[in-house]
Amino acid sequence: MIALTPAYVGGVQLGAYAVHRLLRAPARERLLHACSTNAENLDAGRWSTLVTSALMVEEPMELPYALLLLAVLGYAEYAYGAWWAAGVFALGHAGATLLVYGGLRARRPPAATRTAVDVGASYGFNAVLGALTGALPAGPLRAAARGALLAIGARPLLGRGRTFTDAGHFAALALGMGVSLVDYRSTGNR
Repeated sequence: MIALTPAYVGGVQLGAYAVHRLLRAPARERLLHACSTNAENLDAGRWSTLVTSALMVEEPMELPYALLLLAVLGYAEYAYGAWWAAGVFALGHAGATLLVYGGLRARRPPAATRTAVDVGASYGFNAVLGALTGALPAGPLRAAARGALLAIGARPLLGRGRTFTDAGHFAALALGMGVSLVDYRSTGNR
């Protein structure tokens, strides 16, 4: 039974609609900044943003992305269980965020990057997608899928317009693929 995924995706989407309908732009920006895992918030010890940022999006998700998020998270929950799906999502979201934060601290980014809004489900989504490569049959298909996903994830990092979120998406994908190296079916963890 899939229960967590529709509640999460629906809640994020409904919350985004409510924020956009009920709050004016300045109040909306303050809320998004308060929930963001940007360097400024993490430097100030606002670690709760590791949770709040996964519950917010800057604007309502476009239908194709919302459906893809629902499909990937829903399949993970169906195939491996709600706790596994939520755990991989959380690992990808928090792990990629902290890796990017460490990189930003080492580089001393400009103020606009330090205070940028960084919310959404994309890091968790990428981690779950990467982890699901372990569900593919071992061999050339699994290797090709992993290679293709890593190439797609690395492509934005090679361009001039790359951002810290591009690095976060790649890191989350790699974390998820790391999870996929463990065969959960043989351990009885579903």
